[in-house]
Amino acid sequence: MEKFFIRGGKKLSGSVTVSGNKNEALPAIAASLLTDEPIILKNVPRIGDVETMLDIMKSQGATIREIARNELEIQCKNIKHEEMDEQKCATLRAALLLAGPLITRYRRVVLPPPGGDVIGRRRLDAHFFAFKSLGARVSVVDKKYVFERSELTGQDIFLDEQSVTATENALMAAVVAKGKTIIRNAACEPHVTGLAKLLNKMGARITGIGTNILEIEGVEKLYGTNHTIGPDYLEAGGYIVLAAITNSEITINNINPDDLCVTRSTFKKLGLEYHIQNKKIVVPGGQKLQIQPDFAGDIPKIDDGTWPAFPSDLMSIVIVAATQAEGTVLIFEKMYDGRMFFVDYLISMGARIVLCDPHRAVIVGPSKLYGTNLQSPDIRAGMALIIAALCAKGESSIYNIRQIDRGYEDLEHKLQGLGADITRVEE
Repeated sequence: MEKFFIRGGKKLSGSVTVSGNKNEALPAIAASLLTDEPIILKNVPRIGDVETMLDIMKSQGATIREIARNELEIQCKNIKHEEMDEQKCATLRAALLLAGPLITRYRRVVLPPPGGDVIGRRRLDAHFFAFKSLGARVSVVDKKYVFERSELTGQDIFLDEQSVTATENALMAAVVAKGKTIIRNAACEPHVTGLAKLLNKMGARITGIGTNILEIEGVEKLYGTNHTIGPDYLEAGGYIVLAAITNSEITINNINPDDLCVTRSTFKKLGLEYHIQNKKIVVPGGQKLQIQPDFAGDIPKIDDGTWPAFPSDLMSIVIVAATQAEGTVLIFEKMYDGRMFFVDYLISMGARIVLCDPHRAVIVGPSKLYGTNLQSPDIRAGMALIIAALCAKGESSIYNIRQIDRGYEDLEHKLQGLGADITRVEE
C-alpha cells in the first residue's frame, strides 16, 4: 500500500501541463469497438482508470500498441464474445460504456455491474431506456446486465436526466442503427463533444454537437481514424485553486479556454482571479481571497449541475478554496449525496464548515489548516485533500491514493516540479 507524505505551507512557482481528459479518453477507447480498423488516440492520460479500461479491452481480444507514452493504436478486429472481468469492471464505472458499441457487434452482451467512485447513488436508468428505445432488451440475470437485440432502429429519445455516460452509450449505439435517431436532453460536456467528433471522424453522421439535441443518421460501417483527446479542464481547475491558496504564481499549460468559462465565473465568487493567454492560464501570486456577496449583501451560493453549469467534479476542490477565503459561502452539491462527506477531514485540519445535510455545507473562512492523517475517498476528494495538505502547516499523510491515481497522471512529479514537498511512500 502507498501513501502521499506532504509537508505543507510552502510557496510554489513554475508551470505545469495538464493531461488529456480522462472522461473523454474512456469513451474514445470504447468507441474503437465500433470498427475493425485501427483507431489512433493521442494525448491519452496514463492513469488507473485508463489502464483498467485497456486491460478489459485486451481481455476481449483488442490489440493495443503503444506508439508513445500518451499515444495508442487500438484495433478491435478479433474481439471475443465473452463476459467481462467482474473484478476489473467493479473498479470502473466507465466499463458500462462498452455496452453501446458491443451491442452493435453482438446480439447478446453480458456486463457485470460497473464500479467507480462511491459518491452516492448513480442511477443507470437513462442507459437502459436509451437501449430499449433503440430496440434492445435489457434484463438482470444473476446480478449481471444482459443486453439483447435483433435490430437497432433509430428513434426519438428523450433522456430523463442529462447523463454523460448514457448520452455517450446512446450515441455509440445509434451511429450504426438503422435510420435516424434524435437524442433530446443530451449531455453536452466537453468530453461528450469530443466523443461525437471522434465518431464523425470514423464516418458517423452526427449533428447538433455541443448542444442538448443530437441528431444521428445511422450508417452501415465505421472506419479507422486519428483523434487527439482534449485537455482535462478538471485537472486545470485543481491547479488554479492550488496556486491561489498557497499564494503562488503558477502557469498552467495545455488548456482550452472554452472549457473554463463557468469555472472562472464561479471562482470569482471567492475572489479568485486568473488570466488566460492563448492555451495557458496564469494565476497571479499573492491573491487575497474574499467571498463576493450577492446583490444586497446576501450570502452567496455555489452549486453544480450539468454542462454548462459548474461541474460536480470540482465541488470538492472549490470547498477547499472556500476555507481560505474571507467570508461565508453556501456550497450546494445537487448531483450526488455522498460527494461532501470528505469535509470531515477538512474540519479535522481546522476548517470551519457546517455540514447541513448530504447536499449543503456552510463554510466560514479563512481558516488556518494543519497537517494530519487523511484518506482519499474518491478521485476528486483525493485531489482536494492534496491541495489542502499543501496549504496546511505541518505534515500530512494521505492514504488510499490508488483512488487519486485513477484520475491524475504522474501527479506527484507535476507537483514536485512546482516546488511542492510531496513524496510517494510505500507502507
